[in-house]
Amino acid sequence: MIDLILMQRVEKLGQMGELVKVKPGYARNFLLPQGKAIRATKANIAKFEQDRTQLEAQNLKRREEAERVAERMEGLSVVLIRSAGESGNLYGSVSARDIAEGCKASGLTVSRSQVLLEQPIKMLGLSTVRVELHPEVLLPVTVNVARSPEEAEKQARGEEIVREEEITLEDELVAELGAATRE
Repeated sequence: MIDLILMQRVEKLGQMGELVKVKPGYARNFLLPQGKAIRATKANIAKFEQDRTQLEAQNLKRREEAERVAERMEGLSVVLIRSAGESGNLYGSVSARDIAEGCKASGLTVSRSQVLLEQPIKMLGLSTVRVELHPEVLLPVTVNVARSPEEAEKQARGEEIVREEEITLEDELVAELGAATRE
């Protein structure tokens, strides 16, 4: 086992600044070449402690930039047009990748890993999804899934599309029955 100091957060291993023990191959082939860790010698420990404030300052700067972007993009709504059945169930589903592409079209460049979607969206309507701009900054994004741009506008105004269509069909049946009885 080799002792290393992590230079950044490594998933399933630890946070920046932690001393970890890893197998030699993992250190030699992954952590050391990518700059994710350095060997835990006395000189390197001293150098890391000296640079720690600078690294934390860089993290703070990235967080502040993410907060500014979140303020600028507050209230972001993404419209996604999908085909769906009569009851409002989508024939496919809306995934994190679809939402990331929709955000990109709206002017916010994010990767699909930044979209925190607990489960795929499988119904027409409005959903709120969180986008992680920084580990400490989350931006709520409204996802409007509709069959057409006109339907998306109605949903954004708060109208229920599926119920509206059902009422329309009932009205047509009543009108047909009324016309048939008059004849």
